[in-house]
Formats: sequence, structure tokens, C-alpha cells
Amino acid sequence: MPKLTIDGREVEVPANTTVLQAAQQLGIEIPHFCYHQRLAIAGNCRMCLVEQEKAPKPIASCAQPVSDGMVVHTQSERAKKARHGVMEFLLINHPLDCPICDQGGECDLQDQAMAYGFDRSRYKEAKRAVKEKDFGPLVATAMTRCIHCTRCVRFLTDVAGVSELGMVNRGEDSEITTYVGMALGSELSANIIDLCPVGALTSKPYEFIARPWELRKTESVDVLDAVGSNIRIDSRGGAVLRVLPRLHEDINEEWISDKTRFALDGLKRNRLDRPYVRRNGKLHEVEWREAFAVIAERAAQVPGSRIAAIAGDLADCESMLALKELMKALGSANFDCRQDGAYADPRVRASYIFNTGIAGIEQADRCLLIGTNPKVEAPIINARLRKRWLAGGFKVGYVGPALDLTYPAQQIDMAGAAAFLKDAKAPMVIVGTSALRRKDGAAILAASRALVEPREGWNGFNVLQLAASRVGGLDLGFVPGQGGRDTAAILAGCEKGEIDILYLLDADEIDTTKLGKTFVIYQGHHGDSGARRADVILPGAAYTEKDATYVNTEGRVQLGRRAVFPPGDAREDWAIVRALSEALGKTLPYNNLRDVRAGLIAANPLFAHIDERVPAPWSAFGAAGSIDPAPFVYPVADFYRTDAISRASPTMAACAGAVAAKAIPARKSA
Repeated sequence: MPKLTIDGREVEVPANTTVLQAAQQLGIEIPHFCYHQRLAIAGNCRMCLVEQEKAPKPIASCAQPVSDGMVVHTQSERAKKARHGVMEFLLINHPLDCPICDQGGECDLQDQAMAYGFDRSRYKEAKRAVKEKDFGPLVATAMTRCIHCTRCVRFLTDVAGVSELGMVNRGEDSEITTYVGMALGSELSANIIDLCPVGALTSKPYEFIARPWELRKTESVDVLDAVGSNIRIDSRGGAVLRVLPRLHEDINEEWISDKTRFALDGLKRNRLDRPYVRRNGKLHEVEWREAFAVIAERAAQVPGSRIAAIAGDLADCESMLALKELMKALGSANFDCRQDGAYADPRVRASYIFNTGIAGIEQADRCLLIGTNPKVEAPIINARLRKRWLAGGFKVGYVGPALDLTYPAQQIDMAGAAAFLKDAKAPMVIVGTSALRRKDGAAILAASRALVEPREGWNGFNVLQLAASRVGGLDLGFVPGQGGRDTAAILAGCEKGEIDILYLLDADEIDTTKLGKTFVIYQGHHGDSGARRADVILPGAAYTEKDATYVNTEGRVQLGRRAVFPPGDAREDWAIVRALSEALGKTLPYNNLRDVRAGLIAANPLFAHIDERVPAPWSAFGAAGSIDPAPFVYPVADFYRTDAISRASPTMAACAGAVAAKAIPARKSA
């Protein structure tokens, strides 16, 4: 490995390391704008100029590979003068609008102008102005501020996989624009807001809302899909104002999907903030005590075998555990966390998690998608697949209707699946819920398992879950007990009059027309389909309003943290179930959150392993049988509106409307 000296300190680094990266290893700061560790090197801004001995002029450290014996000075007068000159040129056309710029207070240009700029300008000519662009409902533009670092271009092309931005014209007329004047169409498009170092690209829904120093910052996890992206929730007072990505190399790196980032305005709309009881066909506001009394009166007349519960996609583990224990105390074995009816074998954890791990995708050499479209079901995982494809030596095939992914993929059928994976050294199979929701789901699961039996150090079998609650619910056993009914049987029982009481915990994706005359208790935070059918409504807390545990699709236990308090009389979900248990005379042994989490660990020791991916033991699962040749039907028809929160979001509605109006046409992969 080459050795070089930077500011008098010797360092040995791998070949092909750049001077800037070598300096970072020593903790030496070199200013830069265009360089980003996850993007291709462009060398546009020239802010990272340093002096190299025996070189005729300063070098761009972000683009200069190290060589043995190189001597570099980052703080010499020559290097400082070069940076001062670059900063002066960058500010020639930059508008003096920091007081009204949304980037103010967290702007790289502000910080570096203070550290490396002059205290006055020598430029007397008129500044140029650039016409604003329409990038769609999410990204606001102020292109006069643009310094042409091309981070946005490189992100959309390389990471998101859609070549929608580029630089046109030359010299002073250069500008960043969309090629055909259309809105951005990637599910990851808003990450360019975080990447922009100067405020040329900002958040349109967040425009002129707050300054960063006004915000309370809370580290949490996203629950709008099963990836479990790490996020930071920025709030002021009782309102969530912004959601940003938080670095987690093994899950989302430093990206989040547009839905994760912008569905937050749905938290303020269509909320349930007090209990309701239906009388004479109309819902009436009541006190908690009265709502519990109505439930207790009804439950006293019904045997446990005629009571059932379904947990929805956004339910947290604490509330599912409490509800499971309450159902058992009432004598009911009719409860299920799979509201979509997808097949899973709760006895074998390896049958329902992403065994390879999200980061493990980068070690695979072949991948087969079975009944899943990761581009809309899990954009973060899709970006990781594209990253692996860009590295080379990776092929992707898929079983199902035609897909337009962000990388080349070969359409095959189940009969050709074994041949596709035959010569792979580290093969992967990713099974989607559209395959497991069918009547032959058990047979598909068994056939998929047979394609990639684990080998030493590698397990290539994966299930891509859609619901943040699914793996956690299966881990803690929120599935039918002996003789109990699953979701399909519960709904059939409601239709036939065999189920008298149904408890819906954040369950809004079921067919409520099948509930017949069943007495429905709905506990949740939005007035979605479940609440509209309910006879009693118990207002719960959204994921930003409670300390809660979730398990992502790879089986990683993560903690969500409360950023704001629930509105009105709404309460944390486990506490509601605990209070109801007392009213029913079946008091649960949970007096605080610590007690509930101890109960989770007692139910499954895996809940003690926070932010760890524990390998699941391997054994047979699924069931041998014939597979119906009918094509799969992908479960996500509208990426922007998949749950009660995003369906209440005006921003997500605007995105969906843009797609429906064909303002964002289908594009081929980059």
C-alpha cells in the first residue's frame, strides 16, 4: 500500500485512495462541495485544492489518487490562496439571500465561506439569474444559487437509477435542469435536497416553515414500510415539521424514500383525538371510562371463542403483546397480525425474514425476485440492489408481470428459476407478499426455499415484508392459537355471524364489507376505513408520538422514540390495552413501558438484541404442492398511499395525482 505525508503526518492507505480520503483518515479537514463519499467523483467545484510538492499547480484532492512518497500540504499559503480564489468565484453569482433561504443555518456554503472566504467582494458586474425549474411537488428550486456541483445529477443517475437531471449549455450559461421539463419520477428523488450544499434544492412542503435551531431533534425509525429506515424527526411545539435520514450503514445508509420523508403532514389530518361510541348509527364523543364500559358490557355477554383481534401494518410490538395477552385472558385464540392473509410459518423464523440482510445484498452474485417489485415496495432495498449491479458480476431475474426496475432484469418463470441460479456462488431469492397471499403461498414458499438452501456462511433466502409490524408480530406470536382463526377465517366468521366482537389494532387494510353485524372496536390514530366501520373508537398514538419497538424485514429489533405527544385524549397503544384489561376484569401485569418490554423479552429473547441482526435457525418450512400458473399481482398499486398516514397526506396525494395525470411518465432504467 502506498505511503504519503500530509501536513507532516505519514499515512499508509490502500491503492486508488484519493488524497482527500487519505486526509480524512488522519482527521484533516479539506473543504469540498462536489465530493460525496457515496457518489462518483466529479471534481467540479475545485474547493478541495491542496499543494503537492513538485506539482506545478494545486491539485484537486478529491480526484487525485495517492502515490507512494507523495507529500501534500493542506494549510500552506499556496493552498489557502487557491481556496480563497475558488470561493470568490463561487460567490460571484450567488445571491445574497441567506436570510430567506431554507438552507440557512445548515448550509455548507455559509460554513465554508466563513472559514475560507473573504470579508468583501471585488466583483462589480451584474450577477446572473437562472429561471426556476419545476421538479414536482417535493423539491423546490432556486437555481440562481446553484454552484454546479452535480451532486443531484450523480445521485439520480447512479443511486436512484433514473437519468432525469443533467447540465445543459456551457460556461456562464450552464445550468442544471430536467431533460424534458418533467417532474422527478424517482421514489428517492428528495434525497437531492440533503445532498445540495447551497440551498438550490430545498423541500417544497417545508418551505419557510422553521429554522434548524428552532427544532427539537429525535432519533427514531420509519414505519411506513418494513425496511426500518433510521430517521431523525424534527419537531417544534406539538408538531412534526420535518423527517430526515439518519445514517445506518446496514439498513438505509443515508437515504430515505420520499414517502418516509414527506408523509408527515398526514399526521396532522384526519386524526382520532378522543374516544367515540356509535349510537343509533352515529358516532358520539365520550370519555375513556364510558368507552371502556360499553366494551365491557358487550364482552360480558360473549364467550371468548366469539371474540377476535387483527393487528394492522403500523402496530408496534408493545401493543401487540398487550392485545395478545388480553385475548388469551378472555379465552380467545382468534388473533392474527397478517391482515393481508400472507402465508408465514411462525415456528420457523427464517421463513419470514430477509435472512441475507440488506447490507448482505452486496455479497450476492445473482438475485431472483419472486412476486415482488422492490422499486415501490422497498425503494431503499432496490437502491442497494442497483448498487450491487453497478459493482459488476451481478444478475437479476424476476418471476411475475413485467417490471421496469432501475437495473437490467430478466423475466423468467418458476420452472426456469433453478437454472437461473444454478451457477451462482452466492445466490439470493427475494419472495414478495404477492406470492404468499395466494392459496398456493405455502407451496411457493417451499419451492423458493429449495432454490437456495443455505451453504456455509451464506443464507440467500429472503422474504420482503411490506408491514412494519409483521416480523415483530410473528416473533411475539400474534398468530392464531390452537383452534384459533386466522384473518381470513375471522372475516368469514364475521360474515356468518360466528364472531361477535372484533378488535382492530391499526388494521385498515381489511375488507370491512365482510364484518357484517360484528361489534367492532377500532384502536388507532387515523379515521381510515377501520374507524369508519367501528362501534367504539379508542384513539391511539402515531409512530412519532410514542416510544415503541419495531422489527424490520431482516429481523432487526429497533426502537422508535417519541418526538411529540399524541393529540387530545389519544394515548399510547399499550397503555390503552392495559387500561381496557382492567375495565374487563382481566388486568394485565404491565404498569409501565419497562414491564411491557420485559414481557416482550419473555415472549422471545430476540427482543433483547436491539439493533442487532441475529441469524435465524434453518429448518424446513412451507408445504409441497402444485403452484397455480396464474400470474402474481403486485400488492402496491400506489407507492405514495399505502397506509392511513400517507393516505391522509396532502403531499402524497399531490404526488399520486402527478403520476395519475401522467406528469411523471414511465422511464427506462439508467
